[in-house]
Amino acid sequence: MSAHHGNTPAAWTGVTVAMLGFIVGAVALLQDPVSMRLFWVGCALGVGALVVFGVMAKMGLNSSDG
Repeated sequence: MSAHHGNTPAAWTGVTVAMLGFIVGAVALLQDPVSMRLFWVGCALGVGALVVFGVMAKMGLNSSDG
């Protein structure tokens, strides 16, 4: 495994967007009553993280080469 595995702009951005999605979804589930609309926004952010990573990887931002 590479010493720089996962240390790319695409990886960091994808993980950040996914984390935001999990936080939004968790906050939605903690509401009383549960906010299903906000929950699905969190789910969409989670899926969007994959899209963001894929686009950034295609742009060449998935390489740790200087």
